[in-house]
Amino acid sequence: MARRTSLREFQISVAERLRTASTRAALASALGFQVGRDNWFVALHQVSEVIPVPGIEEVPLTQPWFRGVANVRGKLYGIADFSAFQSGEAIAPGPERRVILLADRLVGGAGLLVSRMLGLRNPEHFTPAPRPEQSPAWVSAVHRDAAGAEWHELDLAQLAKERRFLEVGRH
Repeated sequence: MARRTSLREFQISVAERLRTASTRAALASALGFQVGRDNWFVALHQVSEVIPVPGIEEVPLTQPWFRGVANVRGKLYGIADFSAFQSGEAIAPGPERRVILLADRLVGGAGLLVSRMLGLRNPEHFTPAPRPEQSPAWVSAVHRDAAGAEWHELDLAQLAKERRFLEVGRH
């Protein structure tokens, strides 16, 4: 004889399955963005928010890739040009430029200037590609999408530990 389930047990079971599914979906979702011509994505749980480029005050005697400090709703954020940080060309001003604010639990008050946002991506739909040996620790993997385009996976937790990223003053 089949076991009978009360309505309450059934509701709890459905709620748990929905919670698990939404957690899996959130972990599988990544935020895609572009820096120069390179495609990147970062796990959503490592990002606080994405904002249009705010007014940035330059700070003297800092690294060339450090754009300065911005006031975002009363909190100061150090803004790094992600392209220049990687020894690329500085990101030119433009309407598509955005700042990705790192989650406070990783490093409080930090943001990355990027060329443009590419929307949500699911890394499970990508194919793993070889990761160059000389890649820094914060490039956790390289992938290819269905069209063959290369995507770099940015690990903001590793970037937040990078001494060069944390020490913006010139020596």
